[in-house]
Amino acid sequence: MPNAFSRRTFLGGAVATIASLPAPAAPRSSDEEYWAALAAQYEVSPDYVNLENAYYGIMAKPVMADFKRNIDKLNRDSSRFLRREFDRDGMDAIRSQLARHLGAAEDEIALTRSATESLQNLIVNYSRLRKGDTIMYADLDYDAMQFAMEDLAQRSDARVVVLRIPEPATKEAVLDTYDKAMRANPGLRLLLLTHISHRTGLLMPVEELTRMAKQRGVDVILDVAQSWGQIDFRLDGMQADFIGGNLHKWIGAPLGIGFLYIRKARLADIRVHMGNGLYPATDVRSRVYTGTVNAAALMTIPAALQLHEQIGASAKGARLRYLRDHWVSQLRGHDRIEILAPDDASGAVTSFRVKGQATPAGNAALAQRLIDEFGIFTVVRHGPVGGSCVRVTPALFTRPADLDKLVAALRRIA
Repeated sequence: MPNAFSRRTFLGGAVATIASLPAPAAPRSSDEEYWAALAAQYEVSPDYVNLENAYYGIMAKPVMADFKRNIDKLNRDSSRFLRREFDRDGMDAIRSQLARHLGAAEDEIALTRSATESLQNLIVNYSRLRKGDTIMYADLDYDAMQFAMEDLAQRSDARVVVLRIPEPATKEAVLDTYDKAMRANPGLRLLLLTHISHRTGLLMPVEELTRMAKQRGVDVILDVAQSWGQIDFRLDGMQADFIGGNLHKWIGAPLGIGFLYIRKARLADIRVHMGNGLYPATDVRSRVYTGTVNAAALMTIPAALQLHEQIGASAKGARLRYLRDHWVSQLRGHDRIEILAPDDASGAVTSFRVKGQATPAGNAALAQRLIDEFGIFTVVRHGPVGGSCVRVTPALFTRPADLDKLVAALRRIA
């Protein structure tokens, strides 16, 4: 029986557009009527104020509806659908659309289950490291990536250098820290960079740092888990040749979706993953082997991308930054509160600590007090040079009044 499936019909299932949402050419970040209409498209618990949205960016109602339809279809049509439609043209159609949104060629993108899986595969399969070479990462990089870098060094008999990002973290201080470290380590071969730190919210000057590295013959693996979807950029405009990210944070897709990017000319420098023979070595998809995937989640990617495009990457990023600045501006300069991300190098994510309270236990107690006494949910982060901290992350459904509650709570606590 011929397969009547096509890319057009598959992507035609994306129905996430919010018809009732006004669509000004460039909605102002402070247009509360517009953003309230968008916020109404999210089903948010009324039991607490959620300011921990950097872990998982919940789906909007239209995307959730599409996800449920996909679950029903998958459960109804089962293996016949997967083998004859989804595993063929379906995956290709989704991958092609995702590549367009990312600003990359389709043959440079592989779908994964998370940014962690993507970046681990890039790190452990990096093939240019030789005995005695140096690799480098920073204290603000993600834990799993730090572990992978250490593992790579151990297996390759390479040397590890760990940078401590100074506080207060300014762009100039960050660039100077990396410049000095690169000069002091002429054998440096591989550098891990994180676009936005999950620990403090620091937006790293990755384009300048990558250029700095390339001038010295150093390769860069870039983590965009916290940036893609809230910062407006394209992968083909970044300097890094190896990038990993996800779609369940700022794109608002279901959990369990990531992507791996390898610039086409550099594919040979990342080994085939664990002998993956499903694809030839010239195919980027041979660099990951996920086994059976959450097909319903992947089928929902077009809907999430469609809604993201309707809102607009620039408008979304500006609104998130507006919300971040709303609470930070009220506490910046407070004699008892330290804000860990500078105003000229941050996105939605920003951490703080009460001065003199840098221990893991002390910050865990602070986060617990915020939820118990004030109904505000945050998360503790560890690892910055100045000690542990509490991370605050608004979302598109967050109201300025929610952030005023945080400010009032912290003034009372501090």
